[in-house]
Parts: sequence; C-alpha cells; structure tokens
Amino acid sequence: MSIPLLAAVVAVYLCIVAYLSHQAFRATHSAADYMLAGRKTHPFVMAMSYGATFISTSAIVGFGGAAAVFGMSLLWLTFLTIFVGVFVAFVFFGRRTRRMGLNLNAHTFPEFLGRRFQSKGLQGAAGLLIFVAMPLYASVVLMGGGAFVTQILEVDYNVALFFLTLIIAVYVVLGGLKAVMYTDAFQGSVMFAGMVTLLLFTYYKLGGVTVAHERLTGMKEIAIATFGARGHTGWTSFPAFASEYWLVVVTTIILGVGIGVLAQPQLIVRFMTVDSDRELNRAVLIGGIFIMVAVGVAFIVGPLSNVFFYYENPATEGQIAIAAAGRNVDQIIPLYISQAMPQWFTALFMVTLLSAAMSTLSSQFHAMGTSLGRDIYEQALGQKGNSVLINRIGVLFAIAISYFLAWGLPILFEGGTAIIARGTAIFFGICAAAFLPMYFGAIYFKRMTLAGAYAGMLTGTLVSLFWILFIRINESRPLLLCKALFGVDSLAEGTLWAVVDPLVIALPASILATVLVNGWGRPVCEQHVETCFRRIA
Repeated sequence: MSIPLLAAVVAVYLCIVAYLSHQAFRATHSAADYMLAGRKTHPFVMAMSYGATFISTSAIVGFGGAAAVFGMSLLWLTFLTIFVGVFVAFVFFGRRTRRMGLNLNAHTFPEFLGRRFQSKGLQGAAGLLIFVAMPLYASVVLMGGGAFVTQILEVDYNVALFFLTLIIAVYVVLGGLKAVMYTDAFQGSVMFAGMVTLLLFTYYKLGGVTVAHERLTGMKEIAIATFGARGHTGWTSFPAFASEYWLVVVTTIILGVGIGVLAQPQLIVRFMTVDSDRELNRAVLIGGIFIMVAVGVAFIVGPLSNVFFYYENPATEGQIAIAAAGRNVDQIIPLYISQAMPQWFTALFMVTLLSAAMSTLSSQFHAMGTSLGRDIYEQALGQKGNSVLINRIGVLFAIAISYFLAWGLPILFEGGTAIIARGTAIFFGICAAAFLPMYFGAIYFKRMTLAGAYAGMLTGTLVSLFWILFIRINESRPLLLCKALFGVDSLAEGTLWAVVDPLVIALPASILATVLVNGWGRPVCEQHVETCFRRIA
C-alpha cells in the first residue's frame, strides 16, 4: 500500500470533515441546534444522514464478511431495509413522529416518549436503556473501522482504535447534531461512490457478472462440504429450512436488523430534524437508492470473495474466504480489499470505511450523550445548567465507554466469529423489543397508556437479556453467567433454540404485555393527547 497516496487521500477527507464540523459548530447556539440540527434540515442531508447512520462498518465489514459465509440469502435483508427501513419508516412512522415531536417540543427520542405519556420517569428509563445498550453497538462499529485500518496500514489494532475514536469525538462534542448530519451527508456520498466502484471492480476482476455468479454457483459442493452439517446449500441459495444457518440468517440477520431498524433512537430523531412532510417524502427516494447500494453491494461482494480467494489469488488458492481470513469473519472484507483491489482503490475504500464508521459512530455518540445529559440528568433527575455543555459532557462519557468496550470485546469473545454482525443484531433486537410496541402505540393510538408503555419496554428488555445470557449460545458461552449458575453454556444447549435470535421471542412478548396491561393503566389527559395528535403543516 502506498503510504503517501493514502495519506493524501485521508488528509483531503479529514480537511472536508473539519470544515463541515467548523461550520456546524458556528451554527450551534441552542439545545435545539445541538440535539435536532435546528429542525430545518434539507431532505438530501436528512436522507443521507439517515442512511449513513444506518449503514456502518458493521454492514460493510461485519455483514459483508457474514455474507461470505452464509451467501447471497442475506440479500433479503437489503429488500427489508429498503421496504421497512426507508419506506415504512419514513411514510408510516416518520410523518407522525415529526408532527408529534414538534407539538411536544421533544429534542430526543426518550423525551418524545416521555412527553407523549407525560412521564419524566419513562423518559429517564428509555434514556438509561439507550445509554446502557448502545455502547455495544458503537463498540462493534469501532471494531470494524479499527480492523480495516489495521489490515490496510499494518498498524496495531489499539492504535487504530484510539485515533479513529479521537477524530470522531472532536466534531461530535463540539458541533452536535448539525456537525453529525453535515458530515454524514458528505460521508454518505463517499460511501455510495466507494461501494459502486467496489462492485464494478469485483465483477471486472472475476470475469463479468454472469461468469462471476456462475463460478460461485459452481462452488456449491465446496460450501456443502464445509458448512453442510449446519444447513448450507451453496452461496447462491438459501440455507436448508429450519437448519442452524437458516435460523441465524432469518431470525438474527434478516429479521433482527430489518425489523429492529424501526426502533433505532439515533434514526428516529432524524424525522424531527425536517420542517415538513414534504421534506420526508423527498427523502424516501434518496434514502432508498443509498440503502440499496450500500447494503446490497456488501451482500454481493462478500459471497463473491470466495471465488477470488479460491481461484484468483495465488496466496490463498484452494481456500474459501473464511479459511483465507484465518477463520475470522470480520477480516474477510478488509483482506479482500487489500489483496484484490489496486492500491488507489484501497486508499479510496479506506475513506469509504472511515466514512461508514464515522457517520454511524457520530450519531451513536450523540444519541448516547443526549440520553445521559438531556433525558437522565436534566429531565429525569431535574438538574439545571447549561444544556449544551451538559450534553457535550454526556457525549464524552459515552465515547469513553464505547472505546473501552471496543478494546475489550475481541478479548472477551476471542475465537468467536462475526462479533461485529452479532453485536449489531443484538442491539437492533433489544431496541425493537423494548421500544417498538410503545413507539407504535404512541403515534397511532390515542388511548395508549403509560402502564402499557412501561409493560412493553420492561418485558422486551428482560426477555432479551434472559435469552442473551442463558439461551443463545454465541453470547451465553463467553459471558459465562449461565455456566456459573447452571453448569452449562446454554439452557438450550444441543437444540436449535440455542441459535434463535432474542427478537423472535422478546418482540412478541413485548407486544403481548403492552396490549394486556394497556387496559389497566390510567389514560393520559385527553387534552394533552389532542395536542399530541394535532395536525400541522
């Protein structure tokens, strides 16, 4: 890798990020500026920020590597993220969220929920859950960025992790959501160009679209010989129904992320940054195209990397992607880029990965920091002070936690696979189980009660944690609690339940608890409800 070329590309990239961050810092004067970008965001900026926040290194490095193992069945997640994550989210959730958020003068997602149900306790509880759970997601995104930098520059992982965290911390702390969204729009544009170029080069390298896919299909027997016992049927077909791999692909990757996107706090707040429904409508097409490319390319290139490693790369001839990467799923895409692509593209793609990591992490740090500063400290605990300063301190604290988790997770899960993809899916699933029934009820049902909201959130959270700690073996084994209490790695060890994602159990339980308890609670003040649902332009 040409270090001068890489240094020049990264320097230009960082200069642009610095300029956008400085402009955002100068324009940030109030809590609304810091937490909602002033509610006047352009639809292009909003759509690109939403997409770039959603698509991180976990999608490109983590899920791209997972696709190299599971195959193109993961493309169903691309469809779900476009249909659910963009169309349903913008049209059926976004419009009502924007209107209600403006009616309630809400600045964060927990504040939106708290004011809808007239409960600072609920706001604090939602903020606490975000602050406790989101560092897991942020840390695996940091790991993805650090892994790529380590592979390309051949530097120590901890050094790459430190400097990546430091760069993001500076502009998020100073510029708030304005800086996050300005830089997201730029970073999303870089990601779009990088992913399109990656797809074109991959097909060129492997002999064209038809030839590449035929060669991958022809490797079916290799896939079955390697993974057939777990249900693999080839990289261009779906795993065998109800097999271990089928359950992972369907329950964890497709449903866990595809449904979980609707309840992501850092994405929901984007709906409250535009000033009319027209801006949301205009953002749908932009967001859909971006997601299709950013997600779809990773799920195509990942499986095709098997063709490259097995047939085209002398250093790994006769090895599929997972073997070439030393059994580390999260190293497949970085290794493929470094060995298959020309040097100038490696430099470009490093910026693409930096953009993916920085855009998502900046939003995560902002969401965690405002949950601590605004929702817990200012609202739930009733403390007063300079709101912008308090939230900046909250962001710094959130960054520190995420950094130390990113440092420690590879040690805790040493020998494990797909840590990045698994960490992402876990957070998405927890958010869906805890927040989705309450959030849906808040914007659609006037008779939704505080008791129903609490019941759904607590049930979803507790069932998710139980499943993670005691049932799902990929998490329960390294966490050791189940082993310490019951002497086994999982209470479902030896059965397929041990690979079922918590979302499949926790979300239905949360919905049921919300519906059953809702009728027992005291209705929210009728006049307040009418204010919440008041139509605005």
